[in-house]
Amino acid sequence: MTTEKEVIHGYTLHGNRYLNVSNRCNLYCHFCPRMDNDWNVKGYELALKNEPTAAELIAAAGDISEHHEIVFCGLGEPTIRLETIIEVGRALKAQGARIRLNTNGLGNQYHQRDITPELEGIVDVLSISLNAQNAEIFEKHCLPRKENSYQALLDFVDCAKQHIADISLTAVDGLEGVDIKACEQIARNLGVKFRGRLLDEVG
Repeated sequence: MTTEKEVIHGYTLHGNRYLNVSNRCNLYCHFCPRMDNDWNVKGYELALKNEPTAAELIAAAGDISEHHEIVFCGLGEPTIRLETIIEVGRALKAQGARIRLNTNGLGNQYHQRDITPELEGIVDVLSISLNAQNAEIFEKHCLPRKENSYQALLDFVDCAKQHIADISLTAVDGLEGVDIKACEQIARNLGVKFRGRLLDEVG
């Protein structure tokens, strides 16, 4: 007899509480484990039958005082559910939470407007997956659904800087053709921080 897997809306890693917002994404990054139908992150199965409601995500955050940050993430793109993360973020900020948003930086392109003013006062830390030093390498590895996605990502960083003080770009060390040093220089040129990630290391 088989039992249904637990649906996970929140999980704890590195002293932070991660909220599993969505499995939908506007990229098809071939290095993402979901492309191999692997939804496991550090022992947590993140496949969602239904996207959690704002109330479910607030409940999944648990006791705010027990965590350094509350992180909007998941094996999907959180900004696709912009209204939900704003509602949840506002409620958790009222409890004193420090909020981080992990994003692919295509929220403006997806919503066809500048969403960054709506994140001000809610998101304290923004982590954006740059993933490549130019559009050619980005498109090779991330397979965006829309044209000019790499430039849209860079434009998102410029917009976000007006509203969020703590911003980092990230890239995966080990992907073919990705120049980590060049990615770091792009972050410096944009006036934000940079963090390298390891290939096949999720979470």
